[in-house]
Amino acid sequence: MSAMTDNPESRSPVSGTRLGLALPQYGALADPAAVARFATAAEELGFGSLWVGDRILTPHSPSDLYPGGGTPEHPYPKEFETFADPFTTLATAAAVTRTARLGMSALTGPVYSPVLLARVLTSLDLASGGRLDVGLGLGWLREEYFATGVPWEGRGKRLDDVLDALEALWTGDPVAHDGPQWRIAPSTVGLRPAQNPRPPVLLGGFSPPALARVGRRADGWLAGWMPKEYLIGLWSVAVDAAEKAGRDPATLRRVLRINPRAGTGVETVADVAPCLDVARELGITEVLVDLHYVAKDVDHALELAAELV
Repeated sequence: MSAMTDNPESRSPVSGTRLGLALPQYGALADPAAVARFATAAEELGFGSLWVGDRILTPHSPSDLYPGGGTPEHPYPKEFETFADPFTTLATAAAVTRTARLGMSALTGPVYSPVLLARVLTSLDLASGGRLDVGLGLGWLREEYFATGVPWEGRGKRLDDVLDALEALWTGDPVAHDGPQWRIAPSTVGLRPAQNPRPPVLLGGFSPPALARVGRRADGWLAGWMPKEYLIGLWSVAVDAAEKAGRDPATLRRVLRINPRAGTGVETVADVAPCLDVARELGITEVLVDLHYVAKDVDHALELAAELV
């Protein structure tokens, strides 16, 4: 997989940084009827990308705590209990925007059939005129795997098979794939992405194996805000893996996600500015800000977005 060329039209006015915004999708902002209005306003404010997340289930007694600060008393943010569909949300945004990139941070890749996933992602890329960034990860909640009939064990290899199958479905002629999880018989697939040869694929994750996978085969990393030394250390794993795979690390993108939230050290929109300084220092030119934890409703989120710009 090779990285796509950056689109200068979707740069925000924030010192060369493409500033992105999470679309209203969960918690108090989970209002599918407001997505079009929000996306239009965000693009007019100068945001260069719009993003969705993926949450399938919020069990009462989960096996795993939210890695962003879950505790036994509060295993995951309460906002996760209400979560709108990511594909519908992106399709709505695609219909009312012209230049903003549209991305996922990130779909839980192994729980999706790659044949069905390729169809919806290709449709989104075409509907948006080639503005889709495909974001995939492993997720952290094993109950979501159980609920979708997918084994938790071997999820990393399953994600690799999803990536192989997507590549075949987007670029093969005829399409065929024979992997450990899925077999796709030689077939004609007439629906192909607007972006050539396919949409960029960005991978999430915060472990050395996840960053090695980014370096070997992705177009970039979906990073999360963390101390600078961790961002540097993890990225070095991806750079090393890319070089060993004969790829140019300079072509890989980094999208840094920042979630202002009480108790995290980045609690308000004003706290985002120093994070942007760190991002620029590290050469990170794409930042995604998620306002779901600090906005009371969609209108408040737009007020905060204007303040952010």
